[in-house]
Amino acid sequence: MSTAKKDYKRITTRSLIEMKANGEKISMLTAYDFTMATITDGAGIDAILVGDSASNVMAGHETTLPITLDQMIYHASSVVRGVKRALVVVDLPFGSYQSDSKEALRSAIRIMKESGAHAVKLEGGSEIKDSIKKILNAGIPIMGHLGLTPQSIYKFGTYTVRAKEEAEAQKLIDDAKMLEKLGCFAVVLEKIPAQLAKQVAESISIPVIGIGAGGDVDGQVLVIHDMLGMNNEFSPRFLRRYMDLHEGMTNAISQYVSDVKSQDFPNENEQY
Repeated sequence: MSTAKKDYKRITTRSLIEMKANGEKISMLTAYDFTMATITDGAGIDAILVGDSASNVMAGHETTLPITLDQMIYHASSVVRGVKRALVVVDLPFGSYQSDSKEALRSAIRIMKESGAHAVKLEGGSEIKDSIKKILNAGIPIMGHLGLTPQSIYKFGTYTVRAKEEAEAQKLIDDAKMLEKLGCFAVVLEKIPAQLAKQVAESISIPVIGIGAGGDVDGQVLVIHDMLGMNNEFSPRFLRRYMDLHEGMTNAISQYVSDVKSQDFPNENEQY
């Protein structure tokens, strides 16, 4: 399989499918505000996920469940304004699509119209089939999400690895094939055995983006606050920290406090 890298001026859903076909891995990170989106996009990321993880890292909630559709639109709008190249995908929050396909469509339309995002992401498989079909029929691109689905945390009762048992693994495979058949352009697999993720990636033609799903999928996604080391309390096996911003920012702020207290800041060159 070719590994030639195409120079994309703008990443689209079609670009990600081409990347898989060409054997080029897809890079994806979360972002929730203009500044972080601008930096991430400028660094060459392929896709940005405006995740409902904003509920955790931006608002301090224990789970992703409390964040609202209005709040997701706010974050997504901020991100879109900072992006020139990356594909922007937005999570539909808990309660905005599960129970009623018409409500799901209204939620997706609001995100697309009010934020300017390029696609939405939904958690689940056959249980939300009607919502997926309704949104796709309206011309809105969907990224699926299977495996550990954080919006169902109270159903699972734990954030442990999913699909270790044969029945759940088979359902995951079936759901992934269903998402492809319905017309989703990609699917996220979260915290499942690497061998199962590889099997899924090889069985469907749309890109499989992993988080805690091993290296034999088509791309990877991480929460940016985690990979930059801003959150030092979260240390799952799949997380690689590329910086320790928590320590660096703490030291910088402590130095600022000290400089203000000692009247070292501002000095003569830092005033008018």
